[in-house]
Parts: sequence; C-alpha cells; structure tokens
Amino acid sequence: MAIGYETIGKGPKRVLVMHGWFGDHTMFDPMRPSLSQDEFTYVLMDYRGYGKSKGEKGNYSMAEISSDALKLADQLKWDKFNLVGHSMGGMAVQRILADAPQRVQKMVCVTPVPATGVPFEGDMLKLFESATNSMDARKGIISFSVGGKLSNTWVDRMARISDDTSTKEAFGAYFKSWSGTNFVDAIKGKPVPVKVIVGANDGALTPDVMKATYMQFYPNCELEVMQNAGHYPMDETPVALATSIENFLRN
Repeated sequence: MAIGYETIGKGPKRVLVMHGWFGDHTMFDPMRPSLSQDEFTYVLMDYRGYGKSKGEKGNYSMAEISSDALKLADQLKWDKFNLVGHSMGGMAVQRILADAPQRVQKMVCVTPVPATGVPFEGDMLKLFESATNSMDARKGIISFSVGGKLSNTWVDRMARISDDTSTKEAFGAYFKSWSGTNFVDAIKGKPVPVKVIVGANDGALTPDVMKATYMQFYPNCELEVMQNAGHYPMDETPVALATSIENFLRN
C-alpha cells in the first residue's frame, strides 16, 4: 500500500496538507505561486480513493486517514509538523491531533468540518447521498457552498474535478465518515494553536458554526472570515489564503 502525495517547497517548516471531499491535492494548485517555498515544505496527501491514492482501497474513515498520514510523516522522517486541512480535511487534521498530539505544532482549518460531524436529515441528506452518482447534486452542493455567487462554468469545473479525482466508492463512504463521525471528546481542550478560516459566502460552515464548535473546543483558537470567498478560498482567493496560512504558521 502506497499513499500518494506531492511535495511543494524545501523550507524547514513542515506542513502536512489534507484536502476536502470535492477534490484531491490538486485543489490547492491555485495557491502555489503565492507559497514561500524557501520557508516551508508542504506535503499534500491524497486519501485512499483519491488522486495519487485512487487505486488504494480501505474503509474510508477519519481514523484511517489519520493512520495513513502518520505513517507518511514517519516515512518523511517528520517527528513534528504543522497541519492544514480543508473542509473534510479540517476534520481529518483534528483526528491526527487526537491520535498524535505530541507531533502537531500548529493547525490551520479552512472552511472545516467540526469534530462533531455534520448531521443531515430529510432532503438535505438525500441531496448529499445522491452526489455520489449525480453531477447535478454535486453542482447544487458546490453552488450553495459559495453562496450561489460564482459562475455556472466554475461550478461545472469543480464538479467535474470532484468526479475525475475520486472513486465513487470512496466519495460515498467519506460522506458518511465526515458527516457521521464524532470524536470531540478526544480533542476538546487541546492547547495546540489553531487558526480557523471561513469564507464569508459559505452557506453552511459559517462563522457562527465555528464559534459554537472550534472556538469552544480549542483554548488557543482564532477565527478569520475571508471576504469574497465561500467554501473554496484556495480557488476563490488563493493569494489571500496562502498569506493568511503562512503568517499564522510563521509567527
């Protein structure tokens, strides 16, 4: 079993980057020109069923992602490192923290799923479950997550990327994992410095959600609301996001 990843930079500050549900490590590509590659080494990991790990099968759980990430860190000979996670990856980095708190230096969670999960019911549950096989459902979810403010062309591209970069088996299983997993007791009160970044136009993972979850769970947590962005600031406002992440990890 070989978990795929890509490395950006060669700096002394080590950062493990975890992608979201709707795409693999390439979702961070728009940020590349703005990253300080002499200061930081970024390793962007693909989960089983995604990107460079697309051929790897598993149970597609948060615990499995954490285990694979820690094995990758061992392979890289990284004793301590920082974490960046987007959306579902925001939950994944918290699972890594729960499993190996002594190894995590700082954590940046971008439009992230809380450690409580996100319970769905009724029509919303049906919509998200149908996204595995329905491009229309994927487009609807993506459009809602950016406040309906971005072009249909952009929404179509993001939906196609999500379909191209993951297997349907993994995509469907990961939804059940990030929505239905709750390990808040394992992370609550951890003193690690945490920065949470949300987009002002995100229709679901709003500042109020972060204030009720992350800001309550972590004593050293700060919140930034990124203007002109929704759920995908790495694509919507890449320079601003890269700057915010690196300022936090640098200081």
